Amino acid sequence: MAENRRAGAPLSRRNVLTAGGAALAAVFGLSGCAQDDALAKQAKAGDNKNYVAGDGSVTEFAVADRKSPVEFKGTLFDGTAVTSADFTGKVTVLNFWFAACAPCRVEAPTLESLHQEFKNQGVQFFGVNLRDEKPTADAFDQTFKLTYPSFNDKDGAVLLAVSGLVPPGAVPTTLVLDKQGRVASRVLGEIQQGTLKSLIAAAVAE
Repeated sequence: MAENRRAGAPLSRRNVLTAGGAALAAVFGLSGCAQDDALAKQAKAGDNKNYVAGDGSVTEFAVADRKSPVEFKGTLFDGTAVTSADFTGKVTVLNFWFAACAPCRVEAPTLESLHQEFKNQGVQFFGVNLRDEKPTADAFDQTFKLTYPSFNDKDGAVLLAVSGLVPPGAVPTTLVLDKQGRVASRVLGEIQQGTLKSLIAAAVAE
């Protein structure tokens, strides 16, 4: 894929934020129901409130450079227990988010669209919610019509399992795990649909 680099080399799709919180208006594209969402508008305006944005870098890891499979136990908001063993044999997308994160709201419709596109290829999507109580998370799902589940990760179990790959303050962050449960690629910050689609397709093709 021409726009990304392997062997762990980061490719920035947008400028890194300055210490003063530079505007992100040029890189946030709203679509669907997110257009009328107040926090999504905030992201488009570049106010940089309620979240610490990732730098927008996209990193792919060559097969030989991937670390051991991710290992953890977590609980979804519906009470279902999930372990990393459930990831074996499937490509898995993990999206770290919380409801007051403006770019999380901007990218939600894109994530759902990709979920629908890839679910028949055995790709599973999970949100990893870092802050919210169940009513807040449920309201987010209803607002954006999300059909994939999210972990209630206020205890940090999932986040700890990917320590070093997901900076605690960089929300949203999206990981693509290969069929062995290893991190194949990472996006820090709001995802771009074409980029994430390519990352998922590459993992499926392995």
